Amino acid sequence: MKLYSDDELAKILDQAVFRLISEAADHLGLECYVVGGYVRDIFLERPSNDIDVVVVGSGIAVAEELKRMLGKKAHLSVFKNFGTAQVKIRGNGGAVARRYENTEAADISRTPVPSCPRTPEIEVEFVGARKESYSHDSRKPIVENGTLEDDQNRRDFTINAMAICLNKDRFGELVDPFNGLADLEDGIIATPLDPEITFSDDPLRMMRCVRFATQLNFEIEPETYEALERMADRIKIVSGERIKDELNKIILAPHPSIGFEYLQRCGLLNIILPELSALDIVEQKNGRAHKNNFYHTLEVLENVVRSQESGVRSQENTPAAESGEDCNLQTPDSCLLTPNRNLWLRWAALLHDVGKTKSKRWDPAVGWTFHNHNIIGAKMVPVIFRRLMLPMDAKMKYVQKLVDMHMRPIAIADDEVTDSAVRRLMNDAGEDIDDLMTLCEADITSKNEVRKKLFLENFRMVREKLADLKEKDYVRLLQPVIDGNEIMEMFHLKPSREVGVLKQFLKDAVLDNRVENEREPLMQLLLEKAKQMGLV
Repeated sequence: MKLYSDDELAKILDQAVFRLISEAADHLGLECYVVGGYVRDIFLERPSNDIDVVVVGSGIAVAEELKRMLGKKAHLSVFKNFGTAQVKIRGNGGAVARRYENTEAADISRTPVPSCPRTPEIEVEFVGARKESYSHDSRKPIVENGTLEDDQNRRDFTINAMAICLNKDRFGELVDPFNGLADLEDGIIATPLDPEITFSDDPLRMMRCVRFATQLNFEIEPETYEALERMADRIKIVSGERIKDELNKIILAPHPSIGFEYLQRCGLLNIILPELSALDIVEQKNGRAHKNNFYHTLEVLENVVRSQESGVRSQENTPAAESGEDCNLQTPDSCLLTPNRNLWLRWAALLHDVGKTKSKRWDPAVGWTFHNHNIIGAKMVPVIFRRLMLPMDAKMKYVQKLVDMHMRPIAIADDEVTDSAVRRLMNDAGEDIDDLMTLCEADITSKNEVRKKLFLENFRMVREKLADLKEKDYVRLLQPVIDGNEIMEMFHLKPSREVGVLKQFLKDAVLDNRVENEREPLMQLLLEKAKQMGLV
C-alpha cells in the first residue's frame, strides 16, 4: 500500500478519461467524484478496470455530455429505472488522446494489458448521489436524490467509501469521512455506519464483507464480525445467484480458505452451503477419532490453488506467452491464465468430501469409515449446483466426475501401480485426467510424512505411465478396433444386453493389456466369448 497527497492523486488521475469527465461535469455545473474500488485500488497499487463516478445531480446528464464529447469513440447505455448510465470507451486513445496530445494524459488507461490480450476498453459507470432506505424483507432500496455525504453513508465498507473529486478546481482532492484510508493501511474491513444496519439493509453485504477480507487478506473488524454472526440468518432473502457470484469470487481468491473459515465461524456457511459446513466435526469413540474433514477440505483447496499457480507460472514462459498470442477468453482450455478452469477444479476440491457426513460409520474393527463417500458426494453435486444457481451443464458434470473419481488414483497409489489400472483410469477420466490427478495429489494431507511421501511417489509413477499412454495416442489404444455396429452385424443382433456384454469384454481385454488392440486377436477373443454365450 502507498499513501498519496491530493497533489499526487491529481497526477495519478491526470489521464484523458478523467479530464474529459471533469470537463463534462464542469460544463454542466455539477460536482463529480470517482469513488469505490478504483479509489481503493489506487492506494493498494493494484490495476483496476472498474471506474465508478458519482455526480451530485444527474449522473446520466454527465454521461450523455461525455458521449457527446467523444462521439463515435464511445458507446452510451442509459438505465433510467436505476438512474445510472455507462460509457464504454475504446482504450486505444484515438480522438480522446488527441484532445490532450500535449499532456501525459495521452494514454487513456493506467491499467496494464490483461494476462490474455484483448481489445482494451474502458467502462465508466455514472450514478447520481443518492440516499437509500430499506424494508425488512427486501434488498431493493427506496432511493432519493442526495448529497455526496448521503452517498458515502450508503456504501458497504469504509475502504469503498472514499471519493476523489474530479472538478477542475478540486481535482485530486480525497474525501474520506470514515477514515477508510486508515482501515486500508491497517488491513481492516469495517462498515461506514452501524454494521447491523448495513447488513440488515442489504444482507448480500455480509458475503461481500467476507469476500473482500479474503481477496485482500484483511481482518474483519470485531464489531463488524459480531454483526455478521447476529445477522447471518438475513442471508436467506438473497437469491442463490447473487450468493453464487460472491462464492465464486471467494473461491478464485489467492487463499480461498480464509473466506470459507470466516463463513463457517460466523454461521453463513451453514445456511448457504450446509453440506460443507456439516464436515466441521470430530467424533470420538473408544479413544479413536476421525480428522476434521472441513479443515481437511480447506487444506485440499489451498493445495489445488498452489498447483494452479505453479502451472500458470510455467505457462508464462511458453512461446505463446512470450509472443503475446491472443487466446479465446471464452474457452477455458485455451488459456491457463483465465479463471474458468481454475474455478471448477476448485469447486471439485471444495466438494470432494461432502459425502462423508452421510457415509460415516463406526466399525469396531477398523474405527471410523467413509465407504463410498465419493459416490454419495457425486450425487449431491447437482443438488448443490441447482440450489446455488450454478451452471447445470458440462461444468457441473465435470465437478461431479472429479468428486466421483477422486478415490481412484489413491486406490492405485496405495497398491502396486499396474499398467492395467492406469489404462482404466485414463479411459474413464478421459480429457480430465490431469485435473483428476491434481485433485488427488492435493488430497494427500496426511501428517505421517513417510506415508505422504509414499503416496506422492506412487502418484509420480502414475503420472509417468499416463504421459507414456498419451504419447502413444491413448484414445486409439484404449478403444477396441471392433465396435458395437460390427458386433451386431456379425451375430445378427439388435441393440441389446448381449451386445453390451461383448463390447465390454473386448474393452476389458484391451484395458488389461491381455491382447493387442488389433483385429485378429480381438476377433478370436470375440468368437470364443460369443460361443460361451450361445450366439454361434
